[in-house]
Amino acid sequence: MKPINLLGISGSLRAASFSTAILRTLQSEMPEGVTLTLHPLGDVPLYNQDLDTDQPPAGVAALREAIARADGLVIVTPEFNYGLPGVLKNALDWASRPHGKAALTGKPTVTMSASPAFTGGVRAQSQLHETLIATQTALIARPQVVIAEVHNKLVDGRLTDAPSLGFARDAISDLVKAIEAQ
Repeated sequence: MKPINLLGISGSLRAASFSTAILRTLQSEMPEGVTLTLHPLGDVPLYNQDLDTDQPPAGVAALREAIARADGLVIVTPEFNYGLPGVLKNALDWASRPHGKAALTGKPTVTMSASPAFTGGVRAQSQLHETLIATQTALIARPQVVIAEVHNKLVDGRLTDAPSLGFARDAISDLVKAIEAQ
């Protein structure tokens, strides 16, 4: 098996982000031969088509390059006011350009959501899927990973709830199988 490089993107900028904690936990749970690198979104400016040139802002160029280098994506989103966080939508808008040549096009991807609410961010994940479908990202067809009451499932910045962690690992396994089948 050739090495598989996954890119993790958290939809939250908060230092103690639940979404980022899930990705950090998953980094140490990767199957043999698979790595997960996290890419922060703090340096990605608000989308401005005037800046979307052959020389985009540095944070945008770094995001696009990281996506292009990755064999697949793992995106974990929180839910803000029943929806997708602006920082994540903004990053996907930048990453979807240039149209027809974007690194997102055809990129195998799994998504997860997490929220302190009992719904686990399912509405944000639904909006995330709509955006990824519009960008022609290759979503892996599988049951959604939704982590409800996430604040009760983390200890010292790590996801410790066995059922949630198992379901997240299963999503990674499905992503890896899809990449290997290409």
